[in-house]
Amino acid sequence: MAQDSGTRTLISHAQLRRGRGKAIYWTLLAVVVVVFTLVFLGPLYWMVTGALKSGQEIAQTPPTLWPKDPQPQNYVDAWHNLDLAKLLFNTFYYAAGAVLFQLVFDTAAAYSLSKLRPVLGNVILGLMLTTLMIPAMVLIVPQYVTVIDLPILHLNLLDSPFAIWLPLVANAFNIFLLKRFFDSIPEDLMAAALMDGATPLRTLWSIILPMSRPILGVVSIFAVTAVWKDFLWPKLVMPHPETRTVSVGIYAFSGGTPMNVVVAASVIAAIPTVIVFLIFQRNIMSGLTTGSLKG
Repeated sequence: MAQDSGTRTLISHAQLRRGRGKAIYWTLLAVVVVVFTLVFLGPLYWMVTGALKSGQEIAQTPPTLWPKDPQPQNYVDAWHNLDLAKLLFNTFYYAAGAVLFQLVFDTAAAYSLSKLRPVLGNVILGLMLTTLMIPAMVLIVPQYVTVIDLPILHLNLLDSPFAIWLPLVANAFNIFLLKRFFDSIPEDLMAAALMDGATPLRTLWSIILPMSRPILGVVSIFAVTAVWKDFLWPKLVMPHPETRTVSVGIYAFSGGTPMNVVVAASVIAAIPTVIVFLIFQRNIMSGLTTGSLKG
């Protein structure tokens, strides 16, 4: 470690200004950037270009970097043959409901733990966080048993959107994110609202929520991506073709569909989430960092 002008870094500024140190630094930086770019963008590039290839070309070894005879018709065939419009609508519907349920119930839970501070609130939060240590696969069986025979009401939720919405409501990670953000909101605002006669619900609606738009955006994006990329759970609870999500629908049709058309369908299915991330990436970063430090 070297110290220069009060800033502690791994490499001092004096070493970076020297010829050899500067060359090594920029070489390593370029290598790291290129490697990570290939790791993350390589599969996306293969998927987009693979959807433009013929069936024989996409299966050949070694693969070609660019299709010899691009076939955009594969995207049209994927859209019509796999009924992607219906699958995308179903997935969007489930994602919208998941966002609504999580914003209502997770926000209420985080607000009560952060500002209302109930008895044994820290114990409840600790128990909720311990659920993050349980592998998701372990919960599949008890969740499925609950869905096919909902306790007390004895309802079968198969092929019902509630089979997807209800398990997503109890999201300990989102509740923790929201609580940490609410903790950073000054208590003076809460005290001023209380002196003005505002109820806790009024304080939440008029003060907390308007200040929490960044973190609410993060929770919404997490809810959308969780529904969009999930496969096993929708496959279990949405067996009817009319209620399938896009990931389950593509898998169901993949058996009798050419591989290049399946890849084209995967590209179309990935486009909405990529667009959402590109549009709201600044909100994601600001929502995750804001509230991480108090002061």
